[in-house]
Amino acid sequence: MKKLTAMLLAGAMAASLLVGCGSTQEASTTDASATAEETTTEASGAATGDATYTVGICQLVQHVALDAATQGFKDALTDEFGDAVTFDEQNAQGDSNTCSTIINSFVSNNVDLILANATPALQAAQAGTDTIPVLGTSVTDYASGLALTDFDGTVGGNISGTSDLAPLDGQADMLHELCPDAKTVGLLYCSAEANSQFQVDTIKGYLEDMGYTCNYYAFSDSNDLSTVVTTAANESDVIYVPTDNTVASNTEIIQNVCLPAGVPVVAGEEGICAGCGIATLSINYYDLGYATGQMGVKILNGEDISTMPIEYAPKFTKEYNKANCDALGINVPSDYVEIAAE
Repeated sequence: MKKLTAMLLAGAMAASLLVGCGSTQEASTTDASATAEETTTEASGAATGDATYTVGICQLVQHVALDAATQGFKDALTDEFGDAVTFDEQNAQGDSNTCSTIINSFVSNNVDLILANATPALQAAQAGTDTIPVLGTSVTDYASGLALTDFDGTVGGNISGTSDLAPLDGQADMLHELCPDAKTVGLLYCSAEANSQFQVDTIKGYLEDMGYTCNYYAFSDSNDLSTVVTTAANESDVIYVPTDNTVASNTEIIQNVCLPAGVPVVAGEEGICAGCGIATLSINYYDLGYATGQMGVKILNGEDISTMPIEYAPKFTKEYNKANCDALGINVPSDYVEIAAE
């Protein structure tokens, strides 16, 4: 009997151990599965939430308008992505060949997006890559700038962006409003900038319809600007200067010639007007850059750039340079806004 009891107890203990080991193994397997699932989930979250982007910025030259556009662009992307976006910002110092070098470096580094600030920068980007998305800004006319023959508002391919084109008929009206007694208008522009040629060609038609005699005064770069503007001032009652990057970087030359000669300058944008003009119908370049940055957000989030139409400034402001208007005795209507002195 004692032996039988001992044998029964041993069997019961063995069965208990087997059940216990089975439970432990099952629990361990469940815990391991749960841990693996959590690890997979965490890894997936890291993959989708930790994306980083490198954006190359090629700016043609440093001046107020382009600087503002670049800053607006960067702010829009930073507002969306924070520290996940980094910028390789380079300035070509007014040299189109340097633009090409900068763009080629972006292509070699395989950046995620390129901002081409001004037409020569965009032209370099067009030549440099057909795969990396490129956004232009401070570009007046994409058709002439990119030699597009069938432009319908969308460039297609890997290029889109924003235009700084202000209503040229409105600028002609402004010139007539402020200088009603003028007979001759000098059209001063850089012949190396396709967008400048487009603007003076277009506004010439509006001005001639108003009865003005218009003459072209083209300069190739800053080296001959002083000579050309002196000739223009001697032969014109008023000068019109379009949105032109070379002019924007050299407004002091024009100011030093035209103001002593008593010749007013109507400008294509605010920065030029502040430096040498009397008035402009202009856009806000920071806002334009910010709108370009919002397009960049869409692209980095997966939207197809080839379907994005060129965007334009939503509003334009009639602005005037008080100091120059006072010096030339020009009465400015009340619907103009004074350009704030820097």
